[in-house]
Amino acid sequence: MNLNDSVKTLKGVGDKKAALLEKVNIKTLNQLLGYFPRTYQDRTNIKKIKELVDGEEALITGIVTGMQLTGKNYRRPTLRLLVDDGSGLMEIIFFNGRWLKSSFKIGVNYTFFGKAEVKNGKNSMLHPDYSKGDTEEKGILPVYPLTEGLRQSDFRKWIKETLTLIDLEDEHLPKPVIEENRLCPYGYAVKNIHFPQERQSLKIARYRLIFEELLILQVGLLYLRKGNVASKGIKFSSNAGEETFIAGFPYELTAAQERVVKEIKKDMESDSVMNRLVQGDVGSGKTAIAEIALFKAVKSGYQGTMMAPTEILAKQHFNELSDTFSPFGIKVGFLGGNLTTKEKKTVLEQIAKGEIDIVVGTHALVQPNVVFNNLGMVITDEQHRFGVNQRKLLSQKGNSPDMLVMTATPIPRTLAVILYGDLDVSVINELPPGRQTIKTFSITDKERIRLYEFMRKEVASGRQCYIVAPLIEDSETMELKSAESLYEEVRGGFPEFRVELLHGGMKQAEKDQVMGNFAMGEVDILVSTVVIEVGINVPNATLMIIENSERFGLAQLHQLRGRVGRGRHQSYCVLVLGGGGEVAKERAKIMCQSADGFYISEKDLELRGPGEIFGTRQHGIPDLKVADLAKHTKILAISQEKAKALIGKDPQLKKPENAGLREKVQGLFNESLTL
Repeated sequence: MNLNDSVKTLKGVGDKKAALLEKVNIKTLNQLLGYFPRTYQDRTNIKKIKELVDGEEALITGIVTGMQLTGKNYRRPTLRLLVDDGSGLMEIIFFNGRWLKSSFKIGVNYTFFGKAEVKNGKNSMLHPDYSKGDTEEKGILPVYPLTEGLRQSDFRKWIKETLTLIDLEDEHLPKPVIEENRLCPYGYAVKNIHFPQERQSLKIARYRLIFEELLILQVGLLYLRKGNVASKGIKFSSNAGEETFIAGFPYELTAAQERVVKEIKKDMESDSVMNRLVQGDVGSGKTAIAEIALFKAVKSGYQGTMMAPTEILAKQHFNELSDTFSPFGIKVGFLGGNLTTKEKKTVLEQIAKGEIDIVVGTHALVQPNVVFNNLGMVITDEQHRFGVNQRKLLSQKGNSPDMLVMTATPIPRTLAVILYGDLDVSVINELPPGRQTIKTFSITDKERIRLYEFMRKEVASGRQCYIVAPLIEDSETMELKSAESLYEEVRGGFPEFRVELLHGGMKQAEKDQVMGNFAMGEVDILVSTVVIEVGINVPNATLMIIENSERFGLAQLHQLRGRVGRGRHQSYCVLVLGGGGEVAKERAKIMCQSADGFYISEKDLELRGPGEIFGTRQHGIPDLKVADLAKHTKILAISQEKAKALIGKDPQLKKPENAGLREKVQGLFNESLTL
């Protein structure tokens, strides 16, 4: 038996269970062993009911002395068990427990593990794990993030069976790396990440797997970077006339913009391929930077392209670039999914013949039928919406073109090194002078009447308003404001205004239509989900209301706030708190006090960690199973040095001792990285 065998080789895994395992991306034994626990339950001691403390997780064993189904809902009654362990009584509660009743018998001993509730002298447990007799699994047990239909006990059983069937003695890290960093053997790490013998064993296993994961990630990114640096690129003209172009701007560049332009010019005038990230807050002037790079490329005899994540944002860039470049005789074209077949054919022919100098579009630009005449500059906007593969496909449209990627999502420096490890990073950390600060307030639902009065006043004066909700529809399990219910509420309460609804469940054409109407001033109040987080520029929108703001992270709140404050009128952002405790209050306080996206991103990292700030997959970076980029910075620094040393000595990882590492790197990057 080997790691690539199907999970169906395990006892109890038939077609039905295999289908459930596939929902959590497990098809093989290797994927099963690589599915690590999200937490652990310490079941080393059986506790007496009379010794239980409110809120603690505990293991108890006792005889069921009473059992009944209660509740008004006949189809979904609550099952209540009374358990006696000789020291006291405990009530065990299962909602929707009709199907569980046959699992228990009065007078029989059972073991339960769960969170104890001790109130007014009464003990209870809600939905605990259970087993017959006192045979409940002991020790430190793993808890996995499973889908409905999969039980923890079954999953643990399959992991144990796999560990007995598979030989994990083979190492894939080079021996010097293991010895220098005092790493435990791979087999020991896998066994103890799932079933640790003790707390110290778990600590040793986690360190090995965290180090390994970060090392593999860094080796892959360094390989990408080395490949980019090593390749010969275009040496653009040092006399392309961009100074005259910049002098024609209706404003002066900030010192930060000038610094970034200098860095880009140096890259473009060298014969190495430029791979640079421009990271700047909303309104910091990234578009001007992109225009300067495109101008230099075109005046040096090459074509340029700019890719945006949505049709409406791409159209906005197309209109802006067309206005900017038409006086210079530079032709700008557009390529998106909404073009007719005839329009698309015409644009594709013009691109291939070199009749279009700059092409703006969506991911349609990476399609095989898009052929450039002489592509020299590739720009992607809102880079976190594209993966490594899309960036790579677009760059392959030319002969080693320079690459400039832009994002308005401020990322802490520590994470930028990881997320964009194959790029040089430029930061625009300064806003143009005269830009107004968006006044930010935090309120509770009790102040809604005052909020709506303020919204009425703002819209009546000719301004426009966004209202953002965390959900599309009302939820039975969460008491949150939904976009649909807010839309009905606002439409009914403000009949004198034009109100529209926008959410991710709508077709792209519908979304573009609604957003286009709002941009044209034909909609006064737009009720939306976070689909407007990255959207069109609407200078007349001055009020952003974020419902249940506790449901959003700081970085996302900052992005949403950036939808207003783009015109000459004073703008406002109101955070409506629906709960969330102290963390939510702290977030709101930070938002009200600061408009610095980089400061906010650092605070977001402190409060929530990188996994919640953004999906690393969106950045084109593989998902990390055990490493935490915020918590494991020391291990990260060590792994980076080791990765540099490895790639420095063996750039292609072709030495026999690096064969296992090479395979792991390709596996982590889903084989999109070819070594």
